[in-house]
Amino acid sequence: MSLVEILKVIVQGIVEGFTEWLPISSTGHMILVDEIIHMDQPKAYLDVFFVVIQLGAILAVVLLYFDRLNPFSRRKKKAAREATLVLWLKIIVACIPAAVLGLLFNDWMEEHLMNAYVVAAALIIYGVIFIVLENRNRNARFPIQKTGQITFQVAFYIGLFQLLSLIPGTSRSGSTILGAMILGCSRGAAAEFSFFLGIPVMLGASLLKIVSYFMDGNGFTGPQVFYLILGMVVAFFMSVYSIKFLMGYIRNHDFKFFGYYRIVLGIVVLAYFGITALAV
Repeated sequence: MSLVEILKVIVQGIVEGFTEWLPISSTGHMILVDEIIHMDQPKAYLDVFFVVIQLGAILAVVLLYFDRLNPFSRRKKKAAREATLVLWLKIIVACIPAAVLGLLFNDWMEEHLMNAYVVAAALIIYGVIFIVLENRNRNARFPIQKTGQITFQVAFYIGLFQLLSLIPGTSRSGSTILGAMILGCSRGAAAEFSFFLGIPVMLGASLLKIVSYFMDGNGFTGPQVFYLILGMVVAFFMSVYSIKFLMGYIRNHDFKFFGYYRIVLGIVVLAYFGITALAV
């Protein structure tokens, strides 16, 4: 077990935890960080590592929204418990497109589109869209102010927007927040519903990666198990901070800052890999 490798895992956990819930593409950040502090592990393991540490991020949502998402809480009245069950049904409906089409095309997308230029383009394009949308919404009154007001139809449409996140650099949270706002959700409702959708989507993706990893005849060494757990723990604590930061920020601000940030990051990614390619 290497101290240097442990430090790399901690950095990756920080990056994953902080960027996962912000509409700025955790993929774009992970690509850059991996280039700078590449972990000394087999590619098959790294493919699993970058997905499975998301479980820590999921636990952060579960912790922060446990009462909201728990349909069996004794502190809730019958109507509140039923409303929570309905919310979960809407989450499931929104996950159907990703569960069906995501399973069919995810591997193809990763094989053909997982490169720095696609990531950079997605970062910049969606950054521009965020800025344009927020300029349009400057004085808008969103008809959907709370997640409970999201209908099954709107939930399904948000799930369709979530499919855009199959394109690397788009950002799962970014595509769902963007779609939800286009469909009339307030910034807070869009962000919260994006958090909730992440639970089944990221859990399913993590389990699928682990199963595929073992079915291909791979296994984990003791240090590799430790790195996974450490990455999840760090991602968990950073996700708690990230979620609280985002919900506090959008109470008084819009998403334009994240749009500008995406554009700058996209240019940095493009420049870095462009220069690297020329140097080779």
